Amino acid sequence: MSELPFTGERFIPGTRGEIWIEHWHRYHFAARWAAGRRVLDVACGEGYGTALLAQSAAHVTGVDVAPAAIEHARRAYAHAGNVEFACASCTRLPLADASIDLAVSFETLEHIAEQEQFVDELARVLAPGGVLVLSCPNKLEYSDKRHFANEFHVKELYREELAALVARRFAHCDWYGQRPTFFSLIAPEGAEQPAGQLIEIDEAHPESASTHLENPLYFVLVASRERPALAAVAPVLSVLADRTDWVHRDYEKVMRDLEGTAERARSLETQHADAVAIIGPLRQELGAAHATRSALEGDLRQCGARLAEREAELAVRDALLAEREREIARRRGWKWWLRLPLVRLGILR
Repeated sequence: MSELPFTGERFIPGTRGEIWIEHWHRYHFAARWAAGRRVLDVACGEGYGTALLAQSAAHVTGVDVAPAAIEHARRAYAHAGNVEFACASCTRLPLADASIDLAVSFETLEHIAEQEQFVDELARVLAPGGVLVLSCPNKLEYSDKRHFANEFHVKELYREELAALVARRFAHCDWYGQRPTFFSLIAPEGAEQPAGQLIEIDEAHPESASTHLENPLYFVLVASRERPALAAVAPVLSVLADRTDWVHRDYEKVMRDLEGTAERARSLETQHADAVAIIGPLRQELGAAHATRSALEGDLRQCGARLAEREAELAVRDALLAEREREIARRRGWKWWLRLPLVRLGILR
């Protein structure tokens, strides 16, 4: 495993999932054109594909815009004497005109806005009979049908857009389609180069088969300015078999994890339903308690109002009583002999 981190944009060997089998398959496929040739690997990243092509090529130059990737590639593949790595943009390749026999660029086009300039550069460095092997996502299948948006992609292309882009620089082009999936592989053991057969079916109509991929997830183009350059390597059906079923086992693990998550979700749903069944009556009781409390608070307010009225009445009576007591005290303060005639006359009591 490389020390370079996997960010989701640049593939790192050992990264789990179908991305592993997608990327390795493309380089093994391109190696069919590499034998004895001067090769360019654009957006080489970690350098694993450049090193693979170097196994049969005369010389391979790996180019990437990321300095960290180039530094890593130089260290990791220093043992390969016919490989060099350069840090440069894909729109300004550090190579002379017509100096390359085979240019390889996988999953680069969709990451840049300067797609015209990039293909122009590929045409510039390729010799007249040179070959371009290029791949990019099929926007219809990759994004539209899956309702998926890759945050690292700047501009994805439909088939007709890619065809127009390449045709302006390369008159001849052979199309291949790639889709990672699960295959039942039957391969002859005797023949060194057996003829290939593709049988594509779907679950709903297994009796109806086609002999090509009808909906490729990725386009793989092999293009040249000269038809003999393409005819020199015959089209074949290319299958990359996962010897240890690593991707399949990883898929099974992911599915088990998903099933475990689904089981936990179902358990939580059951617990939620039980909680709802308990909470429902409690909410009704709480509502009744709130209603009772509101009624009691209303009664309490009425009692408070009546109490305030009674206290006001008492305050008035207390004032009158105090006034009466003062009057009585005043009267009792007269001399008794002065009061007696008045009492007899009924004036005072």
